[in-house]
Amino acid sequence: MKHAAARSPVDILDRIATIEKDILTLKLSVLKRFTPTGKNIVKLKGILKGIDVTDDDILATQKSLYDKTEI
Repeated sequence: MKHAAARSPVDILDRIATIEKDILTLKLSVLKRFTPTGKNIVKLKGILKGIDVTDDDILATQKSLYDKTEI
């Protein structure tokens, strides 16, 4: 990469802004490429039909999930 001799701070900031835009464009294109198209979406609606989830069940689940983490 070539370095210009004496660039002004405004030129440098403009270049950084351009690079940020390029990175955002790249991120969006990658997300669009790897986003599911909807063909293999599994609907979970009704999966817990007839199941009674209590507050104790939720607390036990939270404890098991976050037991080893220190927040």
